[in-house]
Amino acid sequence: MPREEGTQAAAQPLSPTELDLIHAWWRAANYLSVGQIYLLDNPLLERPLERAHIKPRLLGHWGTTPGLNFVYVHLNRVIKARGLDMIYICGPGHGGPGMVANTWLEGTYSEIYPNIPQNRDGMRRLFKQFSFPGGIPSHAAPETPGSINEGGELGYSLSHAYGAALDNPDLIVACVVGDGEAETGPLATSWHGNKFLNPATAGAVLPILHLNGYKIANPTILARIPRNALEDLFVGYGYKPHFIEGDDPAKMHQLMAATLDTVLDEIAAIQTEARGGKLTACPRWPMIILRSPKGWTGPKYVDGLKTEGYWRSHQVPFGDMEKPEHVKLLEEWMRSYRPQELFDADGRLRGEIAALAPEGDRRMSANPHANGGLLRRDLVMPDFADYAVGVTHPGRVEAEATRIMGVFLRDIMKQNRNFRLFGPDETASNRLSAVFETTNRAWMAETIPEDDHLSPDGRVMEILSEHTCEGWLEGYLLTGRHGLFNCYEAFIHIVDSMFNQHAKWLESSQKISWRRPISSLNYLLTSHVWRQDHNGFSHQDPGFIDYVCNKKAAVIRVYLPPDANTLLWVTDHCLRSWDRINVIVAGKQPAPQWLDIDTAIKHCDAGIGIWEWASNDRGGEPDVV
Repeated sequence: MPREEGTQAAAQPLSPTELDLIHAWWRAANYLSVGQIYLLDNPLLERPLERAHIKPRLLGHWGTTPGLNFVYVHLNRVIKARGLDMIYICGPGHGGPGMVANTWLEGTYSEIYPNIPQNRDGMRRLFKQFSFPGGIPSHAAPETPGSINEGGELGYSLSHAYGAALDNPDLIVACVVGDGEAETGPLATSWHGNKFLNPATAGAVLPILHLNGYKIANPTILARIPRNALEDLFVGYGYKPHFIEGDDPAKMHQLMAATLDTVLDEIAAIQTEARGGKLTACPRWPMIILRSPKGWTGPKYVDGLKTEGYWRSHQVPFGDMEKPEHVKLLEEWMRSYRPQELFDADGRLRGEIAALAPEGDRRMSANPHANGGLLRRDLVMPDFADYAVGVTHPGRVEAEATRIMGVFLRDIMKQNRNFRLFGPDETASNRLSAVFETTNRAWMAETIPEDDHLSPDGRVMEILSEHTCEGWLEGYLLTGRHGLFNCYEAFIHIVDSMFNQHAKWLESSQKISWRRPISSLNYLLTSHVWRQDHNGFSHQDPGFIDYVCNKKAAVIRVYLPPDANTLLWVTDHCLRSWDRINVIVAGKQPAPQWLDIDTAIKHCDAGIGIWEWASNDRGGEPDVV
């Protein structure tokens, strides 16, 4: 597809000085990104580059990184100019070098990790640790300040963004979606988050679709469809797309600055209208489609083969550093950023460039929303014993355990604006309908008179996508709130991999002192294998708990409450916990109730017990436990 510059070519919002400084920051971030992939030593290139200065094994991803750096510096400009509260979600998690580079330039990295100061030695350590034994991962991992989306597994950035924006009216979540990630099923569905975001009470999500054209070794679909078809696709999704396209840095800086000013004005107008009670329909939120070359500013050709603007720049653009010509090419590439103009003799970013960064918590790398435990507040919990089923004798009373739980959840939602319920259109089916006595299903799309419990201010999040529900909940938890995901037991397997990634995040973050604990991710699995009378074999699969139990006990818990009163205790316990994944498996069908509330509490406090009234093994070894 031929390149064309963006749609706002006449706008020139940056003065020559501003343009030079923004371009300098971008050069610095690109320089640091390349250095992390390649260098062990000689960080400022004060000596001719030698093989000994280069890592023995090269790991990392360059291709997406210059685009991510480009977005980052421009977001910093508008944060400072407008006093914005903003976080950055990096969908292309392989852009970890860029995220680390920008947090170091902002100063946050050195504040958190004093052993990596903002000087020559700190830069050397920054380079060496990247994707190196005893160092840091190559993604936007928990170790990366400002990250709530690792991106090692693609597809969840936009659902995390929408979850983060819920009930955060002053927050803007800038979410960069890679065009490879955009081909995943979870990401393709998550564009519909705009139908659930109420601008009167929520923050805003600014999706930035980054089209650099290629994945590992193939072109990306969205980069190869006609521009009018691409625009129509996102208009159909309910967005107002703004295009920024080109490869000339000076022109692209002006286009990006102008476009950001426009879309932020549009976001402010939507929120002002909604908060003034004048919004009558689902707003058409703005988004940006940024088309820039893969591996932008890198070597155009390596060994005679096209590299910039092609898939060969996806990872390490060239390896085999035993070749002297490759060492020379790397030195020429890094010197093209003119590091002597960016850093002083001791390796510190020059003051006039450093001044582009916002201050304090306004830095995206230091924003407390990206370290949600700083903002987490305990739920106000009613006494679960007040909801108990009266049991005078084991097995003589029947009840639907999850229906009793639903009444408890209703009153939790009534008392807490920082709690939401998530599920794939199964809240009523799972007998949790009591919550609709205090709230509704969130819904900003078209409604008709016959619709049931749909409202812009609803706090039950339902969409027939387990991936999206999980992503919303994770984004909500990672920014300091609480929630519960209810789902049919057989179909929770759809999010097996998401569970796995979140468990890894928790396990890593527990070892990072500055990461504060977040609320636990709570699953309620019902419609379980033992009571699938009408749906049958296709709806029978208890295997999720097998998968969960492969994780360490520091991260996971599995609960199998046998009746309503034990389920009440378990629900209360899980909603008070942090930094765990709790899996509750409970029946929704009418079933005998076994324990009165006092006995249920004693049983659950112990975790396991012997029901003497149900046992006949006295004096012998039991055949069945």
